[in-house]
Amino acid sequence: MTSLRLPLFPLNSVLFPGLVLPLNVFEARYRAMMRDLSAVSEDDRRFAVIAIRDGREVAPTAQGMPDDATLPSADGPAAGFGDDPMQAFHAVGCIADAATIREKSSDDDTGYEVLATGTTRFRLLSVDASGPYLTGELEELEDGEGEGAGALASGVVRAFRTYQKRLAWANERTLSSGQDLPADPSVLSYLVAAAAVLDVPAKQRLLEAPDTASRLGQELKLLRQESALLGKLPSLPAVDLTRQPTSPN
Repeated sequence: MTSLRLPLFPLNSVLFPGLVLPLNVFEARYRAMMRDLSAVSEDDRRFAVIAIRDGREVAPTAQGMPDDATLPSADGPAAGFGDDPMQAFHAVGCIADAATIREKSSDDDTGYEVLATGTTRFRLLSVDASGPYLTGELEELEDGEGEGAGALASGVVRAFRTYQKRLAWANERTLSSGQDLPADPSVLSYLVAAAAVLDVPAKQRLLEAPDTASRLGQELKLLRQESALLGKLPSLPAVDLTRQPTSPN
């Protein structure tokens, strides 16, 4: 098994391959990470995004931020993630490629605005907290198509269109009904996974699906369930299809 080691960026959200991730970085550990990434070639500014398990020692509404009320200090690479950071994170994440890292200064300190894109899924093998920020030993995961992906993709497109129409809160940021969805089943599976209004555990299960067909099968079931629910409940906000929320790290 071939593994690689990359900087580890924990979030309270799930990143999927092909999706854009904007970050507003101000914590010392993540500033150090972006400073190091800025110093290497633009072709190799990769870091590993991993979702934080629900109920860990982090504020549930602040992505990747420790809960200062329960911690003596927010210093240190593993602050907020317990004695064994491996237990604080989900097992599968997504490698991100930082297209832009822009330094911004204030009176007190220097932060970074980062725009990255998800590329490849990985399995987290170990976490190293000996440096200024966490690093992870990773095993990249292959994205097989699986049996019947094409037929499932057609069903997901129809189910997603129905789901969209029932999101009464949809606005101009939402994929318009006339816009074509990706023809590639794998790309479609990740786009729908990111677009659907689901909690982190549900999105994490989609990320961890062993192949595209399995992911599409899960999505077909979820979309039908959510569409039925939306037909009976008040409308819910839709998320942007091509961008993840900005992280206040």
